[in-house]
Amino acid sequence: MGLVTEFKEFIARGNVIDLAVGVIIGASFGKIVTSLVEQVVMPPIGLALGRVDFSNLEWVLVPENPATAEIEKVAIQYGAFINTVIQFLIVAVVIFLMVKLVNKMRREQAAAPEAPAAPTPTEALLAEIRDELKARP
Repeated sequence: MGLVTEFKEFIARGNVIDLAVGVIIGASFGKIVTSLVEQVVMPPIGLALGRVDFSNLEWVLVPENPATAEIEKVAIQYGAFINTVIQFLIVAVVIFLMVKLVNKMRREQAAAPEAPAAPTPTEALLAEIRDELKARP
């Protein structure tokens, strides 16, 4: 029974739940970036380079033989690799900008001067006594 209790405590910790949320959001963000690269970024680049579809670019090492179904095509798909590199660069830029924003906010918080602390009751009483003593002739 102790193992189950420890597991429940482990799962209930905030950092584990935050990590799970981060992984889920990261996976969704990855899908968005993949769609952005394959459907938005690469088509204009391919058009500018003479109607090249990067996802179909490959170096065929062993061509497929239609006469015998035993030999399958072996190819290095460098176009898919180019798409993946562009996806990585987009993710890296977005993460860089997010970290830069968080660091800027932390610096602003650290630079903000703290309000002076209110005097303790003892200090307030001593200040009153001092003021009374100054007011006497």
